[in-house]
Amino acid sequence: MPLPSRDEAMALLHEWVQDPRLLKHLYGVEACMRAYARKYGGDEDLWGLTGLLHDLDYERYPTLEVHPRKAAEVLREKGYPDELVYAVLAHANYLQDQYPRRSLMDKALYACDELSNFVIAVALVRPNRSIHEVDVQAVRKKMKDKRFAAGVNREDVIGGAAELGLDLDEHIAFVIEALKPVAEQLGIAGTGSAVPAEAAE
Repeated sequence: MPLPSRDEAMALLHEWVQDPRLLKHLYGVEACMRAYARKYGGDEDLWGLTGLLHDLDYERYPTLEVHPRKAAEVLREKGYPDELVYAVLAHANYLQDQYPRRSLMDKALYACDELSNFVIAVALVRPNRSIHEVDVQAVRKKMKDKRFAAGVNREDVIGGAAELGLDLDEHIAFVIEALKPVAEQLGIAGTGSAVPAEAAE
């Protein structure tokens, strides 16, 4: 079967997800996955839809017992390819015994999941709420503050870069750039004239 279109994926997404914060997270991961697909020569639509749909069930079933198994079940029923369904299952660390991350797409999804959320959080506390005020140093500084975006697992951020074979700073810089084209959609385009990140420290 051909890969469902993004419009079809969006219709499914909005059937399952209403929380604006979760939607922004999914749009952010999609953007990062598309960027990594271009970097690694992957199928941009396949990688993008994997990012867009990986937490499809989280709003309804945010428990370890169900998430992301329910998402995988729904996606399989809807005719999404096996590699997309597998990556959705493999992004959960607690399912690594059953679904170890094998492909670059699996590893990229894991690597982008927590970090994209963290970068968005950093952008939202900059003076103009702008991704254009965020650099690697700003992200690193906030990672040391355990109270900031406390729900983001720092070990997953570090481990994600390592699984891709990337230096953490390189990975952070890549994610920052990947999020810029969708900044408006994510609410991090800025409220005024952007200032350089170093000046916003």
